[in-house]
Amino acid sequence: MRAVMIANPKGGAGKTTLATNMAGHFANKGKSVTLCDLDRQQSALRWMAFRDPALPPVTGYFAGNQMMLNLPKEPDWVVLDAPAGLQGYKLSDYLRIVDKVIVPVVPSVFDMAATEDFLNSIRTEMRGRRGSVGIVAMRIDPRTRAAVMLEEFLRHFDIPILAYLRNTQNYVNAAAAGLTIFDAPHAKHRKDEDQWKNLLHWVSS
Repeated sequence: MRAVMIANPKGGAGKTTLATNMAGHFANKGKSVTLCDLDRQQSALRWMAFRDPALPPVTGYFAGNQMMLNLPKEPDWVVLDAPAGLQGYKLSDYLRIVDKVIVPVVPSVFDMAATEDFLNSIRTEMRGRRGSVGIVAMRIDPRTRAAVMLEEFLRHFDIPILAYLRNTQNYVNAAAAGLTIFDAPHAKHRKDEDQWKNLLHWVSS
């Protein structure tokens, strides 16, 4: 079993979008996948409720009320969808049990400011586990001034930007049907899938 956590202290950063689509990717590769929803809003589990049983399966459960989190050993992959405001001993506990951490960041002044202390905490907690934390820039074109601003902000953290995911309704429309961009029809989402390639290679390495 390998575990990856999607985390950011701010709501609306795209955590559940990343978590559900990552789960969908591994499911479409024939891997057994469990979504561990840590958020009391349970958005990831609501997405699962819309998913057609005929699609590559993704199992899941709510774990936000557990004092100590024990991940299932049976699946090939466990994807943790972390809640907003995660910090302190809870954050430390989760970081100890996962292999990789992905932090989605929206390149706005407010989002970057809200993420700064969180990134410092993760960098401290994950010291000695180089290459285990990565950033995904959400709803942005890498050729824009906002992308340059984000890159400058992240430079002193020494955490790589693994992907730039464009602002598209494809994610919204797929989620509403319990789908991901990795479910058929693939031609419709080819550009979006291409933007995930480096991120998926990093997670699997």
